[in-house]
Amino acid sequence: MKNIGRGLRFIICSFLALVFFHLKQVFAQEFSDKNEAIAAMKVSFITKKLNLTSKEAQVFWPVYNEYQDELETLRKSHRKSINSAKDDFIQLTDADIEKLVDEQITFRQNEIDLLKKYHPQFKKVLPVKKVALLYKAEEDFKRQLIKQIKGR
Repeated sequence: MKNIGRGLRFIICSFLALVFFHLKQVFAQEFSDKNEAIAAMKVSFITKKLNLTSKEAQVFWPVYNEYQDELETLRKSHRKSINSAKDDFIQLTDADIEKLVDEQITFRQNEIDLLKKYHPQFKKVLPVKKVALLYKAEEDFKRQLIKQIKGR
């Protein structure tokens, strides 16, 4: 009788683990799909705002995508440090908080440095007027996205 109980527990635990694993994959896929949809919206938005010719788009998007990849890597790294501190913020010492603030400033400086690195590259592939429009379009897209999220 004990063996049946163990077997049943094993089956139930296995079933729950399988369900949990499946749900995790579904949510990960949903998150990935949403990120891809947002990225596609951003590409469309920027292309329209910059009024890119096909020739401009052909040389611009590889540079911009490289920039976005480096920016995302930077942001992921920053999120990890912020999230680990967020859980026990109340217990942090003043020195720990000062370190977090310093890291935030360093992160922002790294974002600026990355933009400074890519700005000349953007100017090589686009007229300066379109580079300026790019920066405005990125901000406009963020505002539009926030509006859409708030509207839900």
